[in-house]
Amino acid sequence: MHYSVYLAGEIHTDWREALVSASDGLPVSFSAPVTDHAASDDCGVAILGAEDNKFWHDHKGAKLNAIRTRKAIEEADIVVVRFGEKYKQWNAAFDAGYAAALGKSLIVMHGADHQHALKEVDAAALAVVETPEQVAQILRYVIDGTLPR
Repeated sequence: MHYSVYLAGEIHTDWREALVSASDGLPVSFSAPVTDHAASDDCGVAILGAEDNKFWHDHKGAKLNAIRTRKAIEEADIVVVRFGEKYKQWNAAFDAGYAAALGKSLIVMHGADHQHALKEVDAAALAVVETPEQVAQILRYVIDGTLPR
């Protein structure tokens, strides 16, 4: 069996690379949003034209990014959503809610300091973890029943 895993959320650290590396050898394919922050923010105006108002600038980018995000979440078997330490990632919360509404297996990753703020998101998840290695251990267990040593 092959699993498709969508990696949503925080784009400022290397958690995706750590997870992919820790999942080496598993029958898993990973997808993600565009993680180049400037490209993600500016895609709408770069393709559709400049906007004087920042609201419309962001609105165009959000819509273009949603094309990729919706398709990836809909096609994923498992959705992992990481909430980082530095920024409030409302888009990550939205992705988690969308995945939950679609009945996707949801794994949420964040530090203990976000526990209260994300209690509703955590309640929708099948697992809440703090590290990419824990996600890889979950994938390994789900796929072949192997526990960490």
